[in-house]
Amino acid sequence: MARPVTLFTGQWADLPIEVLCKKAVEFGFDGLELACWGDHFEVDKALSDDSYCAKKRDLLERHDLKLYAISAHLVGQAVCDRIDARHKAILPDYIYGDGDSDAVNQRAIEEMKNTARAAQKIGVEVVNGFTGSRIWPVVYDFPPIPQEMYDEGYKNFADSWNPILDVFQECGIKFALEVHPGEIAFDIYSAEKALQVLDNREEFGFNFDPSHLIWQGIDPVEFIRYFPERIYHAHMKDASVTLNGRTGILSSHLRFGDPRRGWDFRSVGRGGVRFEEIIRALNSINYQGPLSIEWEDSGMDRDHGAREACQFVKNVDFAPSSVAFDAAFEKP
Repeated sequence: MARPVTLFTGQWADLPIEVLCKKAVEFGFDGLELACWGDHFEVDKALSDDSYCAKKRDLLERHDLKLYAISAHLVGQAVCDRIDARHKAILPDYIYGDGDSDAVNQRAIEEMKNTARAAQKIGVEVVNGFTGSRIWPVVYDFPPIPQEMYDEGYKNFADSWNPILDVFQECGIKFALEVHPGEIAFDIYSAEKALQVLDNREEFGFNFDPSHLIWQGIDPVEFIRYFPERIYHAHMKDASVTLNGRTGILSSHLRFGDPRRGWDFRSVGRGGVRFEEIIRALNSINYQGPLSIEWEDSGMDRDHGAREACQFVKNVDFAPSSVAFDAAFEKP
């Protein structure tokens, strides 16, 4: 049976959720992955208003849309980051406050605990998101970085996230980190380290997203094979590497969409990700969750891209075979 194809609403949070529901149905989606910003899913209202989650569910059901996950990337980012002016634009005022870094970290921790409670209340089993990182800014080893600095970064991550994950455990919810530059885990080995410092607790796994791996030179299929028990959710998102002798993989401080970048995101099916191989790998680990399209392409109209991407993913998805193709040759 084909997996449901959903739309992550983070890149559509400028639209009211009811407007986006109508669009999603027109585009052919089976459901939504609600972002915890805009009016798509508001954690504070979910916990303070007993009718909020029921109304949200009713809205989705009226449009025949399913809900499998909510996503808290923005507040999650503030848990471990050293807070600066960039965070003001992505955080609710009640989290950012006066911008004091330690205070913002603590408010973000409490909000992520509440996000688990809100997820339980609306009836989903997975919260996707980011973690932030003290040590992402020192990803390049110069001036030479003492090992103690890396160790402290992972300790800060564990100390910050274990109390959050305690609440996830109480609520029966999984947290799925989108492995991504800027986070405590951005490739295979940093993801492995993140699991280790959390003592491999089951509440913590990954939101698989191939677009953040391919431009680093990592085969996304190998990520699935390396963490077969920890793929809690899957994003379908594409990227293209465009190195031409002048462009650089670090992208020269150029904005997304600038043709001088060495890589950029592409609408699903129009970049370098081998989605058929990803489907085969997801089949091999028996992943049965949604395939959620995170649509980002600065060079394409998003309505066109979302509709096309939805059909592309439905076309490329398939169930594994229940029989060996050469079983017919076996003698009784």
